[in-house]
Parts: sequence; C-alpha cells; structure tokens
Amino acid sequence: MNERQQGIVELLKKESPLTTDSMADAFQVSRSALRADLAMLVAWGMLEQLPRLGYAYCNDFDDKKAIRERVQHLRVKDFMSLPVSVRDDCSLHDALVALFTHEVAGIIVVGKSRELKGIVSRKDFLRASLGKVDFQQVPISVIMTRMPNIVMALPDERIVDAAGKLIKHQIDTIPVTEVYLESDGSEVYHVIGSFTKTSVADLFVDLTS
Repeated sequence: MNERQQGIVELLKKESPLTTDSMADAFQVSRSALRADLAMLVAWGMLEQLPRLGYAYCNDFDDKKAIRERVQHLRVKDFMSLPVSVRDDCSLHDALVALFTHEVAGIIVVGKSRELKGIVSRKDFLRASLGKVDFQQVPISVIMTRMPNIVMALPDERIVDAAGKLIKHQIDTIPVTEVYLESDGSEVYHVIGSFTKTSVADLFVDLTS
C-alpha cells in the first residue's frame, strides 16, 4: 500500500463508515484523487462500500489473509486472454465489426509481425462517428492511441499491478506484450494476450469459489 492508502485504512479503522467527501476533506485532495486508492482497497478486501453510507473497514479482513497472499503470487500470464486484434491497415468498419463480434471493450492494433501499433476503445469509435468519419475508407490507425501513450503489461507482471493500471488510467483493456530488441537497438513489443476488467472479475471468482 502507498502512504495515502495506509492513511485511509487507519482512518476507517477509527471511524466507519465515511463518505468519499469526508475522506477527501481529511486528506485535502479531490474525490477523483481518492477514487483509485479506494477501488484498490475494496478489491483487496480491506474496505467495503456501503450504499448511501460510504466506505467502511472490513472487520473480517484478517480472515482473507490467505487470499491476499495467493494474489501476490499470481501473474498476468495466468489470467490473460487471447488478444482481439486487427492490422493497422484495417478499416474502421472492419475493426468495429471485430469489436462487437468478440464482445470486447477494446481492439488491439498490430503490424505484420504482431508488433504492437496501437489500441482503440469504444469511446474512440464513438468520437470518430461524431466527427462524420467514413468508416469504410479510413484505416484504424487514424484514431488509435499510439506509443508512448499505450498502457501495457508484461506476462510475468503481478496481477495486482496490472489491475492497478486499469483503475488508474480508467481503461478496460491492456495489451500483454513481450519485448524484443531490433538490430538497431530499438524495442519492439509483440502482443501475446490481453488483460481486461473481465480478467480481474474471473480472478476473484476463482479465488472465492
């Protein structure tokens, strides 16, 4: 836990439940600044969110110690899924068809050798439609998020760290990549999977079943 997360836990141990507004005042930060910390603490089982009341410390948290210890050893490669991807010369129309056919929140864009080129979310498609873009003619590369703005995960990365990226950046899909060096020393990221919010849900179902 970071310093603020520790402070949140100690505060709620003394007084629960508290609203997000109350905690924001206590730490002199905005509500949005607390959102990622609170989400992670709820995911770890340390806090529970009570409807209309706010957040409270889980008195049975110590009973979940075994689960927490197991989560610390789990890696992204254990829960990643097959990537739903399209080539960077694919049209917006074909990419959108792939998105809905596979029922995913984001499409990973790759090159000829499956090297990572970009990623496109449902929001990106929505923005393109509002701009009256010709989905049949315009390639996906026009609207995709490119490096260095792509959030990625490595197969041996901890599950908790990858989940933290989803929450921090408010995204639904992270490409899982392996890194290779080109002859000129540049790095190339080859896509081998994807880690999503569904992956996190599957993880907690597995741990509690």
